[in-house]
Amino acid sequence: MIKNVIFDFDGTLVDSKGIGVSVFNELADKYKFKKMKEEDIEYLRKLSIKERCKILEFPIYKVPFWAGEFYKLYKNSINSLSMFDGIEEVLDELNKMEYNVSIISSNSEENIREFLEKNQIDYIKHILCSNNIFGKDKVIKKFLKANRLKNSDVIYVGDEERDIDACKKVGVKNIWVEWGFDVIDRIQQKNPDFIANTPRAILNIVQSI
Repeated sequence: MIKNVIFDFDGTLVDSKGIGVSVFNELADKYKFKKMKEEDIEYLRKLSIKERCKILEFPIYKVPFWAGEFYKLYKNSINSLSMFDGIEEVLDELNKMEYNVSIISSNSEENIREFLEKNQIDYIKHILCSNNIFGKDKVIKKFLKANRLKNSDVIYVGDEERDIDACKKVGVKNIWVEWGFDVIDRIQQKNPDFIANTPRAILNIVQSI
């Protein structure tokens, strides 16, 4: 029986696309790769991370080295960060129904905890992070082991194809949300277990399992 709901952070709980693009472009100036232009974002959303990196001339193998710098710059904009409409109400209801709500993200734990504190959300105890954007499966495994949970005890909610890939690797059910960065035409090829087109749908899915 599922009593643990794990959320991705960026693109799932918070609308950070604008901040992410701004910080990426700041790093592009410094390290001489291509900037993301506003008119190109919709096209980039249809591509894999590797394809995006190739177009932007951004060496994907350097992501772990630049992740720390990226999230330090990101931290400067936390005051302008906001949750998607309806998400906070869903988190509150899950908590009231005694689901354990956690976060596993590629963002930094410091950034996430600062945001939660600013928004007076004090019931999310477990926050695990990794600067390896393709390493969420290892973090999910670590979470399961640390909390003595079976794969069937949890469900993961995310907005990218790499979230689905990570869940499939460890045998965890997943919910893909369509308000994040990746587009549904690409995601359908990944066969997510569930698709949520509104925050409320997350609650309905979790309760139905």
